[in-house]
Amino acid sequence: MKNRIKELAKAYAPAFIDIRRHIHSHPELSFQEYKTSEFIQQQLDKFGVPYKAGIAGTGVIALIEGKNPASKTIALRADIDALPINEANDVSYKSVNNGIMHACGHDVHTTVVLGATKILHELKDELEGTVKILFQPGEEKHPGGASIMIEEGALENPRPDAILGLHVHPSLETGKLGFCAGKYMASADEIYITVKSKGGHAAQPHLTIDTILVASQLVVSLQQVISRNNNPFSPSVLSICAFNGGFTTNVIPSEVKLMGTFRAMDETWRFKAHELIRKQAAGIAEATGADIEIDILVGYPTLYNNEAVTAKARQLAEDYIGKEQVEDTELRMGAEDFAFYSQIVPACFFRLGTGNKEKGITSGVHTPTFDVDESAIEIGMGTMAYLATQF
Repeated sequence: MKNRIKELAKAYAPAFIDIRRHIHSHPELSFQEYKTSEFIQQQLDKFGVPYKAGIAGTGVIALIEGKNPASKTIALRADIDALPINEANDVSYKSVNNGIMHACGHDVHTTVVLGATKILHELKDELEGTVKILFQPGEEKHPGGASIMIEEGALENPRPDAILGLHVHPSLETGKLGFCAGKYMASADEIYITVKSKGGHAAQPHLTIDTILVASQLVVSLQQVISRNNNPFSPSVLSICAFNGGFTTNVIPSEVKLMGTFRAMDETWRFKAHELIRKQAAGIAEATGADIEIDILVGYPTLYNNEAVTAKARQLAEDYIGKEQVEDTELRMGAEDFAFYSQIVPACFFRLGTGNKEKGITSGVHTPTFDVDESAIEIGMGTMAYLATQF
């Protein structure tokens, strides 16, 4: 089976590189992936794979049933949306949609899973169980397409026994894969704070409540609240990334707005921190007389890689590409809405190396010059297919 998958992945790789370039050239923003969804459906029609479209708007769910289809179900997931970034690469497959770019590698994820789908469909008579394939919209935008897919039944009928996903990794050389068991990626919540009071002349602060000063106190004190209350062995981070207020040199503004993000690796601490943030804001409001409004938008949960599933996936990956090509990958404070699946179904989310220093492919994700070494597509589609057959 392994050798057959390798042969098929190698034979189909050029065609799927073309598919990746088409998807890359035609990126669409989160929950607006209409043409991308149509393209995926067209490919599935060519493969002869049955599917259901319109999940979470533009999502697609395909099903490959082998022998004894009810015996076990493995799910594969790919995200299909792009980012609001203007591409700076000078390549033949550069984005034709101004201001939109596949700068996070979702074009690769979609291509890899499409490639695995084709391989698995051709081998379905030798497949034991069912493979469920999720092409998911809106990974980059709250509330996350995964949460909506789940609400609309993506993990039911049949319910997967395990789910696998991957993400490109530009700092990992092409040809390698990275795995991390247990807590892997952080939760991500958005914080919006408004400080209000009577503004006034900068020369008469005693007749006002200085909203700039109050907001500054809040920024500093929140950092202390988080760092002094969190278990240091479970990382979390609070970053206030926007401080907006005032318009000239001699007027204390009546309103200051703050925006930021809170990320954690522990779900219990995550929500305790929310309470502490609100309590600290209320205390400063009472002490200063300012009105402080705070809104915490609960986002993606912690991504947890099931130890048993990840150990098995890693062992299979080592068998497929060689033990020396599989590495440990680090904990990441970045977030991924694949985490929603991992909270429900035993999951493994791993990294696909796409960097190549000799070719100058080194830019990070979410940058205008991000690109991948396309030879990673053959490795990705073959690995995904092999993991599915062996699970």
